[in-house]
Formats: sequence, structure tokens, C-alpha cells
Amino acid sequence: MTLPIGSDADLAWVRQQVRQTAADLGFGLVQQTKLVTAASELARNTLVHGGGGQAEITPLESGRTRGLRLSFTDNGPGIQDLELAMTDGYTTGGGLGLGLSGAKRLVHELTVDTEPGRGTTVTVIAWVAGVPASRPEPR
Repeated sequence: MTLPIGSDADLAWVRQQVRQTAADLGFGLVQQTKLVTAASELARNTLVHGGGGQAEITPLESGRTRGLRLSFTDNGPGIQDLELAMTDGYTTGGGLGLGLSGAKRLVHELTVDTEPGRGTTVTVIAWVAGVPASRPEPR
């Protein structure tokens, strides 16, 4: 599923679609919240720093494990110094500076394909965690 990112309304739609797809794949509520938070940060970066673009939501399967790949692509100015941009506290927009580094902590994998003047694609992957062990019954 490919969704445009060109306005604040699009950001809300991306969050809603990520949550619904994650729920459909069996992600628990905490995992859904982490995915939606990461998607929100990355979609906002796409809009604010990249001038808009698109989000791609792709269900994954690896054997019996299900997951979700989210890609955010823009044709903006690209990231001048990726290592610096991945540092907690670094910001070009006056925020908390937790966008890329924060998103990375919320998923299993994060990759960034960027080049100054060519735009940026940020891809994250999360896998459904195993079913928690059942707790013993209280006595």
C-alpha cells in the first residue's frame, strides 16, 4: 500500500493505516504503538524536511513469522551528515532531535538511503514478537 504524504491530514492517515495493518498482522498493542510512533516521526520528517513524498506499507513473512516494512521516501535535499542526524538530540527543525534515532529504537531494523540533492528513503522493519508465556494462576 502506497500513501501520499503532503499534508498533516496525510500524516494522520498514515498513522491509521500503520496501526490497522499492524493489528491485522498480529502485533500486540505495545508493538502497534511503537510502530505508529516510528511511522509518525518518519512521516513528519518526510513532510517537513523532504517537502512531502510517500509512505509504503508492506506486510512481510519469514517462515511462520510476520512483520511489517515501512518505507518513507521524499525528493528533498537529502541528509548532509547521516551520522550526525542519527545522534540523539540533533535537530534541524527545533524539535527534540529524537526522530531518526528514536524511530530506530522502536523497530528491529532501520536503514537510510540518502544523498545530498537526491532525497531520502528511510525504511524500518518490525517483526511480531512471540506470544508471551502464560502466567501461573494465582493460588
